[in-house]
Amino acid sequence: MKQPSKPPNFIIIGAQKGGTTSLYAYLTQHPQIAPAAQKEIHYFDLQFDKGAEWYYSQFPSSVERGDKVTGEASPYYIFHPHVPQRIYQLCPEVKLIILLRNPVDRAISHYYHEIKIKCESLSLESAIAQEHDRLKGELEKLEANPNYYSYEHQHHTYLARGLYADQLPAWMQLFPKSQLLILKSEDLYANPGGTYNSVLEFLGLPPHQLETYGKHNATEYPPVSETVYEQLRAYYRSPNQRLADLCDRDFGWD
Repeated sequence: MKQPSKPPNFIIIGAQKGGTTSLYAYLTQHPQIAPAAQKEIHYFDLQFDKGAEWYYSQFPSSVERGDKVTGEASPYYIFHPHVPQRIYQLCPEVKLIILLRNPVDRAISHYYHEIKIKCESLSLESAIAQEHDRLKGELEKLEANPNYYSYEHQHHTYLARGLYADQLPAWMQLFPKSQLLILKSEDLYANPGGTYNSVLEFLGLPPHQLETYGKHNATEYPPVSETVYEQLRAYYRSPNQRLADLCDRDFGWD
């Protein structure tokens, strides 16, 4: 009989297309980290009806874990309106890791990811232009009904997911600074070893070096027109400033 398990020690909550798969792959190679059954458990957003015991069962049991730490990475968590409170109620002491990518690059990568998994048929320009209409009323339905699932909110939120200053306050109000690690995805891409060890320090684990730091789940896509780039840069200029003010940090995306 499987021994009872405990809540995870850490959760990578997002952002989608921000390097979460790569970072999780690096972490699970550390000798003192025990991986979950899969990287993305999606309990707090898509599988919440399965209950806490099901969630705990996705991690090594207390006996199997020993003195190791364990965690998961579900990048929809940061964006789903019910997730911050759900995580706080079940795992109030969990450490949360957040990767924030330049929202212009994130939006484009997200779009081509949806093309790849056949969840998008519009052109990039049309998908951006129609996002507001596609999402009309969806957030309100999600907030009103904890059991509501929104396909549009999960798949077609290219612009909205990059509005980080709208998403972070809910987490900051619930969790102390000591439990939140906000990283730039670009730092992970440029210096994976250093970023990996910053996360290990945050988790209270000894430094570790990997032989290679491969890119995981990267989306290849064709060049994007300068017009679209400029449109996205203009869209995010003010939100990026709000994020800088919120975090007291210049992310350097502009």
